[in-house]
Amino acid sequence: MSQWNDREPIFLQIRQRLIAMILSGEAQEDAALPSVRQIATDLAVNPLTVTRAYQSLTDLGVVESRRGLGMFVSPGARERLLVHEREKFLSEEWPRLSARIEALGLDIQDLLARKPS
Repeated sequence: MSQWNDREPIFLQIRQRLIAMILSGEAQEDAALPSVRQIATDLAVNPLTVTRAYQSLTDLGVVESRRGLGMFVSPGARERLLVHEREKFLSEEWPRLSARIEALGLDIQDLLARKPS
C-alpha cells in the first residue's frame, strides 16, 4: 500500500507519479499506460480517483484514450510536460524557495556547494 500525503488530493499524487513516469522515460510516447483498474487495485484507491488523474493528463494533452485499448502516452507528451512542469515550478514553487533563500542569506555559491548528488 502507498503512503499518501494528506495535504494533497490522491488524484493529484497519482497524476504526479504518471508525470514522473513520462518525464523519466519509463513510459514512452505511444506506449500503453496501466489500466485504471490496475492502478486502483495496486494503490488501493477508488477507480474514480484514478480516472480523475488520467482525465487531468488528457486535458493537458499528454495522455490519450484509445477506444477499446486503454490509455496511451500521446506523441510529444514529454516535451509538453517539460514546458508545463517548468512553468508550474517557476510560478508556484520558485517564489517560495527564492524568498526562503533570501531570508536565510544564501547565495548561488552556497547552493551549488550543497548540490545533491
